Amino acid sequence: MKKLSARRRHPLAALVVLLFALAATGGLYTAFAPAGEAKADKKSSQSLAIEEGKKLYATGCSSCHGTGGQGTSDGPSLVGVGAAAVDFQVGTGRMPLQQPGAQAPKKKKVYSQDETNQLAAYVASLGAGPNQPTKEQYDPNGADVAKGGELFRNNCAQCHNFTGEGGALTHGKFAPDLGDVSEKHIYEAMQTGPQNMPVFTDGAMPPKEKKDIVAYLKTVNSDKSDSPGGFKLGGFGPVSEGMFAWIFGLGGLITVAVWVAARTAKAKKS
Repeated sequence: MKKLSARRRHPLAALVVLLFALAATGGLYTAFAPAGEAKADKKSSQSLAIEEGKKLYATGCSSCHGTGGQGTSDGPSLVGVGAAAVDFQVGTGRMPLQQPGAQAPKKKKVYSQDETNQLAAYVASLGAGPNQPTKEQYDPNGADVAKGGELFRNNCAQCHNFTGEGGALTHGKFAPDLGDVSEKHIYEAMQTGPQNMPVFTDGAMPPKEKKDIVAYLKTVNSDKSDSPGGFKLGGFGPVSEGMFAWIFGLGGLITVAVWVAARTAKAKKS
C-alpha cells in the first residue's frame, strides 16, 4: 500500500502537463503561423492592388490600350511590359497621354504613387515583365562613377549627349534632358526602353552597370561637378565645341583681317 501511494500522481500533475502542452502548441504556432499569415496577407494585398488598379485602368487607360491591355490603333499592347514601365510612364506624367504626337513629353503626373503602384500591379498581372527596381538597385551610393561615365558615353551619349542634357532626334522626336530625372526613373528607363530608347536588359547591361550610370548622371549634373573648359555648349562634347571654336574663332579672325585691309587701303588713298 505504501508503494502504491508513493507512485500516485500529485493532483496538480495533470494541470502542469496540460499547461506544457498548450505552451508547446503555442510555440509551434508562433514558429510557423506568422510566416503563413504574412504570405497570405501579402497575397491578399497584391490581389487588392490588382483589383484597384484594374478600376483605374478601365477609367484612364482602356480607351487607348484596350479593355484587357491588348492594345488598339491608338495605343500599344501592355501585355508583358511589366510594372517598371508603368511606374516610369505614369510616374513621370507621360501617361495618360493628352494627345497623340511624335513623342510623349514629361509633365505633371496625374496619379499618386499609391495609384501608380496599383496600375503597375494590374498591368504586371497581364504578363511577365520588368519589376520596379528596389532602392538598393538604383541608389548611387557606392557605385563607380568613372565606370558609369564610360558606359554612358558608349551607350547613351549619341542621343542624350555627354552630360545627359538631351538633344533633337528625327521626325520631331527628342532625347530628354536627364538632369532632373530621379534615380529610380533613370533605372526604369534603361529597363524598359521608353519612346525611342532601346531596352538594356540585365543580360546586355547588368544591374551594377545601370547603377553606375545612375551615379554618373547624378554626379555630372550636380554641384560636385565643375566644367574647367568654360561654356559646355549643351554638353555635346569636344567635337562640337571644337567646331564652334573653329567657325566662330576663324570667322572672327577673317573679319578682323578684312577690316584691317580695308582701313589700310583707305589710308593709302588718302
